[in-house]
Amino acid sequence: MSRTSVICIVAVMFFLLGSGLVRQSFAGDDEIASYAIVQKDGALRVSGHTIWLYGIYIPKTDRLCRTFIRPVKCMPRAVLQLDFKIGPNFVHCNPVTKNADGSLNAVCLVKGEDLGAWMVKYGWAVTLPDAPYEYKVLEKIARERNRGIWGRAIDR
Repeated sequence: MSRTSVICIVAVMFFLLGSGLVRQSFAGDDEIASYAIVQKDGALRVSGHTIWLYGIYIPKTDRLCRTFIRPVKCMPRAVLQLDFKIGPNFVHCNPVTKNADGSLNAVCLVKGEDLGAWMVKYGWAVTLPDAPYEYKVLEKIARERNRGIWGRAIDR
């Protein structure tokens, strides 16, 4: 597949997501919206719910500490990127499935941007088999461009 074809596919997927045509397929329970606390394993705590980003897995990466903030925050690099992306903003999560432990898998947005797609786009997550097609395309692009985990060795 040529680079131009991949770019066209990604552009169409972003158009569909922006128009709401794809997002309707994620219909689940009511939206959960609040500030999020990013856990060290990549899960989010939003309004008392433990939420995993739908369709992605955040692999263990080397640990990094942000010493320019107080208290100092130490987490795996990929999780720190997610925490930085969310920042002090509201997270809007639309549950897709519920896990046996009561946690949820959800599509979560910050300022209208899909966090799962963002993590994959910048190479901080890998797609799961049930991930949306858009995520799979973004993973291939991130891999090709050596972004995030694709550019550095993952901890063993």
